[in-house]
Amino acid sequence: MSTHHHFTLQTERLTIRPLVMEDLDVVHAISNECFGKIPTHERREWLTWQIMNYTALARLWQPPYGDRAIVRRSDGVLVGMVGLVQSWGPFDLLPSFRRLLTQPPPNLSRPEMGLFWALAEDARGQGYATEAARALTDYAFGTLKLARIVATTEHDNASSIAVMRRLGMTVERNPEGTPEWFQTVGVLWSG
Repeated sequence: MSTHHHFTLQTERLTIRPLVMEDLDVVHAISNECFGKIPTHERREWLTWQIMNYTALARLWQPPYGDRAIVRRSDGVLVGMVGLVQSWGPFDLLPSFRRLLTQPPPNLSRPEMGLFWALAEDARGQGYATEAARALTDYAFGTLKLARIVATTEHDNASSIAVMRRLGMTVERNPEGTPEWFQTVGVLWSG
């Protein structure tokens, strides 16, 4: 079984670790702030699945997809989540992917390794998202030997686009504009 799924990363100010059931209340509150409210029992089902997924993916020798807790080291407070997620979209419509094609883009969707982050409202604007995302991209490129990683958002999500830029991502616009979560795409290549 792969050992990559239960990894913990340390940065100057943060610990990035697997989620545990004791994180439910904080994760639920942060997710409700960032993505809209859902009932607690649905978030509990998701968190149970997420925790089980760490082991299930490892047994299948799959990438360590999933969200992880961002914990502030100074006080042990969980301030957000960061993760490697499967990102689905028509990537070949983007200039950085088009240059790899030998024929016109097929306008088909496919998965790429995605980078995800979400922070509690009171933890935003302090560089935590960039710090956590950078630790995860370093892990993805250095340990997993990933060729590239993407992040997606809406055109009006200036904070996430700023994180993409601070990570050194090439920020591109989907020429079709839909789906809304695929309007703006950051791409970071290995090396």
